[in-house]
Amino acid sequence: MSSEVFSAFCSAGLWPSLGRTLAERLPAAGIVGPEQVSVDRLTEIESVGRKRAERLVGNFEGARPAYEVVELLVPAGAPARLAAGAVEHLGETAAKELREDPWRLLLLPEVRPDQADGFARRLLGAEATPTDPRRGRALVAHLLSRAARDGHTAVSAATVTSALSGFDIAEPREAIEAALDEARVMAFVSPDPDGSDEEPAGLLALARYALAEETVADGLRRLDATAESLYDEDDTTASAESADVPADVPDDELDEAQRAAVRSVAEHGVSVLTGGPGTGKSRTIAAVVELARRHGKLIALAAPTGRAAKRLEELADAPATTLHRLLGAQGTTGEFARGEEWPLDADIVVVDETSMLDAELAAALLEACVDGTHLLLVGDPAQLPSIGAGRVLADVMASGTVRVTELRTLYRQREGGTIARLATAVRGGELPQVDSPEREVVVVPARGGADAARRVVQLVTDSIPRALGIAPDETQVVTPVHRGEAGTIALNRALKAKLNPGPGEQGGFDVGDRVVAVANHVDHGFANGEVGVVTGVEDGGALVVTFASGPATVPPGLLADLRHGWAITVHRAQGSEWPAVVAVLPGEAAGMLSRPLVYTAFTRAQRHLSVVHAAGPALARAVRTVGERPRRTRLVEILQD
Repeated sequence: MSSEVFSAFCSAGLWPSLGRTLAERLPAAGIVGPEQVSVDRLTEIESVGRKRAERLVGNFEGARPAYEVVELLVPAGAPARLAAGAVEHLGETAAKELREDPWRLLLLPEVRPDQADGFARRLLGAEATPTDPRRGRALVAHLLSRAARDGHTAVSAATVTSALSGFDIAEPREAIEAALDEARVMAFVSPDPDGSDEEPAGLLALARYALAEETVADGLRRLDATAESLYDEDDTTASAESADVPADVPDDELDEAQRAAVRSVAEHGVSVLTGGPGTGKSRTIAAVVELARRHGKLIALAAPTGRAAKRLEELADAPATTLHRLLGAQGTTGEFARGEEWPLDADIVVVDETSMLDAELAAALLEACVDGTHLLLVGDPAQLPSIGAGRVLADVMASGTVRVTELRTLYRQREGGTIARLATAVRGGELPQVDSPEREVVVVPARGGADAARRVVQLVTDSIPRALGIAPDETQVVTPVHRGEAGTIALNRALKAKLNPGPGEQGGFDVGDRVVAVANHVDHGFANGEVGVVTGVEDGGALVVTFASGPATVPPGLLADLRHGWAITVHRAQGSEWPAVVAVLPGEAAGMLSRPLVYTAFTRAQRHLSVVHAAGPALARAVRTVGERPRRTRLVEILQD
């Protein structure tokens, strides 16, 4: 079994810097278990010098906690790859903790209750019973984690109780109490409890999300209380309630709402700027940058994605970075270097695309803002909400506790603006007929998934470059789904065959492939959602990928966190824009279509939008009737308390 465990450990990519080819050569060198891992044995393998062997041995020792978890997983029939997540969630003592409580495996998002039950039975034998209090406690946290993946930061206790009954938990109240005692779960009184007298009332929340929302609320109040006006007394010619602004607000072309937004930033600790595409949000941000320059204030500009940060930098004529880089994200741990102990060096912080802010990222941002900072949140709540739990921008606006400026004048219409007009109509719940003789927007009907896929390939590789002069590398395909004939998997396969055929020798990729990151690895130079191109291969199988934020070296062990990126989901495209976008709306996605999803898809395009429409009447119905799917959060209540 030792050799089987070792082989599974190596095959799962858990040994850093050990590529697939080298892993296959280990048995021939007599390395079939941890006891044989040595510099001398490794140097017997062709192409492995002493320095590389020393690095490999050091990396193996560093991965010992994961190996110890694999020793538990493989004999129990569980995938070895789960070891990485176990160490991430439980720390270096993960193996010890799993021996003491096998149901802690449910902390991993990809593990189902039946898998955790099977793992527990293999480890504990007859001691593993449905009534084990450790099982009930883990299931409560699992249910809350599952709700968080749908965006909820809190769930009614009655809902959790009902769900526990489906897992053979005879005493749900005891399971909830056990979860509360462990302090990973917190309970709150609900202003609108949905349970009867016999059912538990109130809300349950994972502590991480409960504390994150409280941190956001405390941070917003703190900034509002400590910020001082950027204007000198003799600069101000109007009262704070007036829509007028001091004479030194830059750019005479700003309209009344835009000038009021600039004044709000200058006079208050927290303000929100919102509006649809083409309404001048970027011009207003540029005016805030100029205001900071005139008053000698340090300003930091950030956005959730690399492409959004780059565009913000171009439009504001000032340096901008991703929010994760601004905060000093540490690998995949979710930790940030910047915070209360080492705050941001900025008097004004502007964050764009804040509809993407989840509760935890927003909490990290607020913690990193020192007292007196002026924070401007820029975003459009009509877009899809964050992938992570929470609905920060919408909640902050709904609370009525901060100044909100909404821009409504559609300036992009002067330049044609068919995309902006279409997006504005969708934002309001309408799907108008497209009249675009200049072909800024083209609707391409399709009879089904296969026909939609064929038309997508034709548009990207032929029609758009030929008719509009926009190259395939400037065109992005977005679709709501991964699977199906018009999902990301099938579309990427078809687009690769046309645009960059190859065997995919390096973890399924070739030089020239477009890729998208599906996890945060900021210490390696890329973040979740960033799209780039493979531009080189280094010794040992690492890929050099050029993202919008710059080149990054992706080691073999992280290649599993890349996917082909000619076609990506609408959710993953959020926060980025491309010169041309092909938005695919297949029939199989009809049930998940909504106004925010369609609006987000359409607003990814800068110069041209092709809509491959195979959803039939479901599209208009979704735009008209299906708004944002409700999320249960506590931020509004906390802010208003």
